[in-house]
Amino acid sequence: MSRWSDFGWYRTPPKKPPPARGIRMKKAGTTWWGQRWIEALEDVLSGDSGRLARGRTYARAGRTHDLVVKGGKIAAKVTGSRPTPYTIKIELTQLSEAVWKKAITGMAAKAQFSAEPLAGQMPKEIDEVFQAAGASLFPKQRADLQASCSCPDWGDPCKHVAATHYVLGEALDRDPFLLFELRGKTKERVLEALRAARGSTAETTSKRRGPAKPARDVESHEVPTVKLGKLKPADYDQPRDALPALHFMFDEAVTHGSVLRQLGAPAAWEGATSPADILAPLVRAAAETARRIAMAEPGDASDLPASPPTKDEVTRARTPRKGAAKRRGT
Repeated sequence: MSRWSDFGWYRTPPKKPPPARGIRMKKAGTTWWGQRWIEALEDVLSGDSGRLARGRTYARAGRTHDLVVKGGKIAAKVTGSRPTPYTIKIELTQLSEAVWKKAITGMAAKAQFSAEPLAGQMPKEIDEVFQAAGASLFPKQRADLQASCSCPDWGDPCKHVAATHYVLGEALDRDPFLLFELRGKTKERVLEALRAARGSTAETTSKRRGPAKPARDVESHEVPTVKLGKLKPADYDQPRDALPALHFMFDEAVTHGSVLRQLGAPAAWEGATSPADILAPLVRAAAETARRIAMAEPGDASDLPASPPTKDEVTRARTPRKGAAKRRGT
C-alpha cells in the first residue's frame, strides 16, 4: 500500500500478523454492564466512527495482548504495522471511600444487591445506588477516563485504544466484578463489606423489633390426629385429584461459569489459568446437553461449545509460571 507525504509517494511496510497470544474478541456488550462500557467508549470518548470501526477490527483479529488490570489501571499491548507493539494505558478515576461506604450501605438495604453479585450477576439498578451516593459506577465524563497510546496517531481515541476498550468490554461480560476493580475495590473487598453491612442491617432491624416473643407451649394443646379411610391396593398409586399442569423453561444462561468464578481458586491452586477457565467449557457443554434432553431437541455437535481441555492442557494450566502477571480478559 502506498501513501502520500510531503516527500512524495512512499510504500508502507506490511502489517505484522496478530500474535499467537492475542485476545480475539468475539462479541463485546452481551450483558447490560458490558454494553454500558462500550457506550463509555462511544459517548464519553467521542471517538469518530472510522477509528472505532478499525478498533473493532483490531480487537476481532486478536491484535490486543498482554492485558493487565490492577487497581483501576489498564495496561495492554497492541500489535500494529510497526515492529514494536504499541503500549496502551487506560485509567479510571477512583471512587472515594465515602462514596463506596454509602453505595455499599445502599446495596445492603436490598436483598437483590446481595444475591445477584454472589451469583456473578450485576443488578441493573446498581448505578442508581452509586448515583445516590454521589457518583456513578460507569464513566460519565471525559475526565473520568484517561487513555494514552505510544502510537503517532493524535486521534482520541486512536484505533489501538479503541481495540483495548472493546476487548475489555468482552472481559466485563464474563466478570462483572472487574467493573468494581476499575473503580478501586476488588471483588473480595466488596463482598466482605457487603456481608458486614448486611449483618449490621439485620442486627439493627432485630433491635427495632424488640425481643422475640416466647414460643407457645405446644404440650398444653391437644395434638390433632388424622384418620385415613380405606384404601385398595390397586388405588395406591392413583392421585385423588387431577394433577396441575407443569410448565418449564430452559433458557440459556447469560453468562457461563459464573458459579465457578464466584467460588474462586482453591488455596493450593498455583496455575496460571484459573479453574473456572478450565472447567467452564465442560459445565457449559453439560448444561447444553441437559437442556436439549429436557426439550427433546436433536443434538448438533457444531452448536456445542469448544472441546473441553485435554489432560495435558489441564496439567500445563496448573503448572505455575515464574513471574506470571495478573491477567484478566484472556
